[in-house]
Formats: sequence, C-alpha cells, structure tokens
Amino acid sequence: MKPLDFKVPGFLFSGISAGIKKNGKRDLGLIYSEVPARVAGLFTTNRVKAAPVQLDMERIKRGLCQAIIVNSGNANACTGDQGLRDAQKVCSLVARQLGIGKELVLISSTGVIGTPLPVDKIEAGIPRLIGDLSPEGWMKTVEAIMTTDTLPKVEVATCQIKGKRVKLCGMVKGAGMIRPNLATMLSFLVTDANVSSPLLQRMLKEAAETSYHRITIDGETSTNDTVLLLANGKAGNPLFNRGERDGEVFQSMLSEVCQNLAKSLVRDGEGATKFIEILIQGAKSMEDAKQSAYAVAHSPLVKTAFFGEDANWGRILCALGHSGVKIDPNRIDLFFDRVPIVKNGMGTGLRLEKQGNQILKKRSFKVTIDLHQGKNQFSIFTTDLSLDYVKINASYRS
Repeated sequence: MKPLDFKVPGFLFSGISAGIKKNGKRDLGLIYSEVPARVAGLFTTNRVKAAPVQLDMERIKRGLCQAIIVNSGNANACTGDQGLRDAQKVCSLVARQLGIGKELVLISSTGVIGTPLPVDKIEAGIPRLIGDLSPEGWMKTVEAIMTTDTLPKVEVATCQIKGKRVKLCGMVKGAGMIRPNLATMLSFLVTDANVSSPLLQRMLKEAAETSYHRITIDGETSTNDTVLLLANGKAGNPLFNRGERDGEVFQSMLSEVCQNLAKSLVRDGEGATKFIEILIQGAKSMEDAKQSAYAVAHSPLVKTAFFGEDANWGRILCALGHSGVKIDPNRIDLFFDRVPIVKNGMGTGLRLEKQGNQILKKRSFKVTIDLHQGKNQFSIFTTDLSLDYVKINASYRS
C-alpha cells in the first residue's frame, strides 16, 4: 500500500528530543507556516486550565497563527503565574528565532501536572528544532506529542474547492483522561485551503460535535485539551461560504478527518481491549439521549463487564436508572450488535445471553439501547476498563 503523504504546501514540521521525557524519546515539536495562517481553536472545558491553554485562548482571538510549539512530558498546568510566564517565554524564543511576531506563536503542552516547565531544556532545543524544520517532518512532530499513546494517530484527505486541490492533514495524541467536550488530547490540523477565520472556527466547532465530543474512555476531562486548525491559503482557492457546495465539501472533509482521529483515540485508550459504540435511540429529547449514553459509557461496572466479556446487562439498566433521565424500565430494549439481550426491560433468555457473550469477545462491537420514549438518538464511542488501565495510571508519574 502506498504510504500516506503528509506534505502540505507552505507548512514545515519538526520534532526532537529535548530531554523533557525521562525515556529520551521525542518531546518537543514545531509546526510552522511560511505565511501567517488563519487559525481556529477549541479548548478544554475544565475550569483548571493549563498555562498554554490560557495563553492560546487569548492569542487566537486575532485569528492568525504562524507557528505552534508543543511539548510532551510536562503539562505546565497548576503552575501559577510562573507557568504563564514560562509559556510566554517559550513563544517569544520561537518567534525571535523564526523572525516572526510573538503573537503569531501558539503553544501546547501535555504530560505531568503540577511540575514547572523545564524552560532551560526547551530553550536549548529550539535552535535544533527550527533547524530541523522540513516539509517531510510531519511524523517527527507526531512522535513528539505522544505520551501514553502506543501508536501515532494521523489522517490525511484531499478535495476540490473551486477547481483547486485542497489538502488537510491531522494528528492527535491521547489515550487516557478522555471524555466528551474535548478529551485529554492535543490535536493539530493543517490545510492549504483559503478560508476566513470566522468560518474556519464555525467549521471546526461543527466537526467537533460529531468527533471529539463523541468519545469517552474514563470520564475525565484534562487541563490541557487543545484542538488547533491552521489554514494558510496556499491552495489559491477563492474564499467560499458555508452554504455553498464548496463549503459543504470542505466541511465534510474536515468532519471525516476529525471523526477518524477521534475514533483512533478510543482504539488506543489506555489498557483498552475493546472499541465500543453506545447508541441510545428512542429518547424523548437529545439531552436525554446524551445523558443516557454518558451514564452507560462512564459506568465502571459496565466497562469492567465489557472487559470480562460478560453480558451482564443488568449493569447497563442500572446505569440508565441512575442517569437522571426519566425512563420507563418496562419499555427498554437492549442489543449487543444485532443480538436482542433485553426486551421490555427483561432478559431474553440464556440462549441469547450466550450469543451476547460471544459478541463481547470481539475487538469491536455496538450496544444499542432503545428507550421507546421518543425519536431522538445519540451515540458515543468508548472502551472497556482493564487491569492495564489501572497499572498505567497508578504509576504515571514514576
């Protein structure tokens, strides 16, 4: 199979080891646009926001960005005013050596919370980081943002906009502290499309609704969650509107790339052995559907049953019952893939339950719950909860 091509006109990438991580792997990355790019961003909904998030949320209001520096191994979160000064200093160092305005540099960090950012190591690595910039450096940047990830998570797509070929590449990191409303993740997307900043922001927000906001691993929301989308206009297409066909084409491409990236987060969840879709249908309202789906997907008892490959459907009904959603227990139907496990709130028998156990042995399966209360539905993607998840997070700082 032909290898994926992550070269995007006008963008350069690099990634090095600056000594932030104890294991010596790449931990400092840079994304650089040869011209100022339009930028859109989404950030964590956690009230405890890391210094890089605070800085980026302010700078992104200008709608332009030319460089993103990102480190792994240290979150620069819960570090007070010093953390903010450190983030500003790193951006200024990058700006000075690239010869661009400091306001055009954004920063992201991921890793251990509560430890001061090792600015001296980053400062020492910046000349090498900039010197290593290359159109072929994409995977080096991807490696530099990984923490407990076991594999790189990348996507690439192209489309035609007003007769011009447009390219979009995306990367994401994250394996734990994943839940809707962003996850504990960093995601960077770059495109050579010519798009206005306000439209780019609306499109990213719409794409997130069906991707980054539809995944959960452990129900935790991080301090550093960031999604940034840069568009440098190198494709040369005329500006388009959201309602035009070209706008719909670009939105479709962006949404699909984000969906694939989001699903890859779940598949690589910390200690995960299962990739599971939870579909709630027949809900009275969309909010009821969401609330029900989250209750099932976040339940440790449900998730451990999935890990044990045990069709313990009573745990699912229990989770629905304390979700806060008004349901009629006697109307609930439940399926594992297409196997009916519960009908009208009661089990369908040992024979079908055994079939359900076989479904749970699969790497990927779907749980469909019909509440029979209305016409609304909502689905999210999640994982099981394994022994390895506990081991990984019990020793994360050591």
